[in-house]
This record gives sequence, structure tokens and C-alpha cells, in this order.
Amino acid sequence: MSPSSPSGRSMRASPALKLGIYDDAEAFGHPTRGFALFKRLHLPILRVSLHWGGPLGVARRRPEDAADPNDPAYNWGPFDQMMIRAADAGIKVMATIVGTPRWANGGKALYVPPRDISDLRKFSFSAATRYSGDFVPEGAADPLPALRLYVAWLEPNNPVFLRPQFRKVGKRYVVQSAITYARICNAIYAGVHSTKIRGEKVACGGTAPRGNNRARSSRPSVSPLIFLKALSRTGARFDAYAHNPYYGNPSEAPGTKPPAGTAVTMGNIGDLLRDLKRYYGPSKHLWITEYGYQTKPPDPLFGVSWAKQATYLQQAYQIVRRTPRIDVMIWFLLRDEPRKAGRDGWQSGLMTIRGQRKPAFNMFARLVR
Repeated sequence: MSPSSPSGRSMRASPALKLGIYDDAEAFGHPTRGFALFKRLHLPILRVSLHWGGPLGVARRRPEDAADPNDPAYNWGPFDQMMIRAADAGIKVMATIVGTPRWANGGKALYVPPRDISDLRKFSFSAATRYSGDFVPEGAADPLPALRLYVAWLEPNNPVFLRPQFRKVGKRYVVQSAITYARICNAIYAGVHSTKIRGEKVACGGTAPRGNNRARSSRPSVSPLIFLKALSRTGARFDAYAHNPYYGNPSEAPGTKPPAGTAVTMGNIGDLLRDLKRYYGPSKHLWITEYGYQTKPPDPLFGVSWAKQATYLQQAYQIVRRTPRIDVMIWFLLRDEPRKAGRDGWQSGLMTIRGQRKPAFNMFARLVR
């Protein structure tokens, strides 16, 4: 089977494929250097997090009118500035709405869903209104740039981002994360599309590449295909589906099929496309919203060589380029992450933490052009 074709058959090239990068630290934390590099790469799409709640949240306080972008409880400032920088650089933004504020879920963690799902719907409407392309903030002279691409939440089959994953009903367990996530997905979809603005797209899913399907384990999670099957029974609505097909072992090239059962990587992405078509029809397309290979150095365990990272980036691009129902491929990180709270960060950047370009930087630039 050709690694460039998930099904093994000859396929048309995807005419709409766009490359992008997801790196919040550069987009928000170091925007001057980050956007200079994004512009140098001629970056088509920048994926960013639009935090509803949490320390970086727009809505850390309960708004009186959640559907009003001018509600004083909202702090849009950092996101506004990022949008302006992206527009100045000619970059489209893809925003992932994620994280429940404590006021919306009874003071619980970000991964606990809101008690009243309409709070999320109204926030999504407020965001889509603010970034309609026509909205002028109070005290400003010009409208904010337009935002048209949204992702609903992050890896809902992963307990880091959504809990619980399973719930016992009688003598069996059901995939509760899919049931809960359908409400999240539909709330964001309805909120965004309530603006009636042409060109808006909401992707749901954004699933993690693997899950254990063990409801009684200490850390239960749901595999991508099981999650999609469960989601298909909930009435979830979306414009595109999203998935993060990371490798499971540094010995795996992009075209390597994972062990049968619980993972969807780039090597068997055709399985996800097959099931997406089965449950939602041939018109539903797929966005790869996170992908990357860590490098060694600096990661001694999960990294590949700098040369292999560049080669694997090219091979992954060839796979998605030749798959007509994949529209987007987002690489995770422009720059390697530092250690945080005693833990190593992720090391899939196109550059080292000190700014040295890896071969993958030039490869990415070539593929964009």
C-alpha cells in the first residue's frame, strides 16, 4: 500500500488543502517574534486557543448578557491583538473554543462541562459577532478582522479535556464523553452560525489519536473510531470533523499503520474517513488540527532526528495532499516548548527553544509555497 494513499487506491489531490501552525506561546506570549516568523513562512492558517474560561479565559466572570461582545465581564484584549497581527500578516485564524469557566460548572475544573449549555452557545455567538469583520469595539475606529474557522473544544475523548469519559447505565458502560461533547459541539455550532455570516465553518471532534476504551481503568479514554461511532448517535452537527493523528512510537513513519484496535494515526487515517462517510455522508471533510514529530535532541525518548522530522513532515503532507477530503493540516509548534513545572515540554517545533531552525522549518516553507 502506498504511504501517500490511505486507501491504497489512486486518489485526486486535495484542491483545498491548507497548511497551518498551532503555537499559542508564540501567537500570544511572544507575538513580535512569532508573527515575524509566521509571515516569513507565508503561513496560510494559524490555529489558536480561544479560552472561554480558566486563567487565560475571556469570560473569567459571569457576564450579564453573554451574547453581547461588549459585556464588561469579557476580556477580549489579547485575542483582539492577535487577530489584528494575523490580519496584518495576511494569515487566516482558526480558533478552538475550549475550557469551562468555574462560574459555569459550579466551581469545577476546566474539563467539566457547563451546567447550562446555553452559556456556551451565547459565548460562541458573542465571539462570532465580535470577529464578524464588521464589529467595531467601543472606543475603536476600525472593525476587528474576520474570523471564519472554529474548532469546538479539544480532544474530547481524552480525560485531560473532558470528563467523565464513561458512565455506567444498568450493567453496561456508555461513552458519556460523546454524549456530553455532542451538546458542546452543537452549542458552538449553533452560536457561531446564529450570526448568519457566510463562510463560517465549525469543526467538531478534534479527537486525540488513541484511547484505551477501558471504562473501569484509572484513566479511561475512548479510541477515535469508537468515539465517532458514539457521536453519530447523538445528533451532533458540524461543518467538518477534526482529528489529531499523532504517531505512537518514534519508529513509526507517517505511513506506518498503528497496531490494530485503538489508534488513528496518519498511517490509517483512511479508516477515520471511511467511518466519517458512513455516519455523516460523503460531504463531510476532515481537518488535521494537530500533528508533529518531536526531535532528538532535545527529546531522548520520543524524538526522531532533525532530518527525519523534515522528511516525515513532507511524507505526512503527501498523504493529506493526495486525500481529497482532508482540507487542513496543522503542525504543532513553531518553537520547542520549555520545561514547565519540572516537566519537559513538547519538542516538535520547527525551531529549537533558542531559535535555531531545524531542517523542518525550510521544508514547511517549501510545502507552503
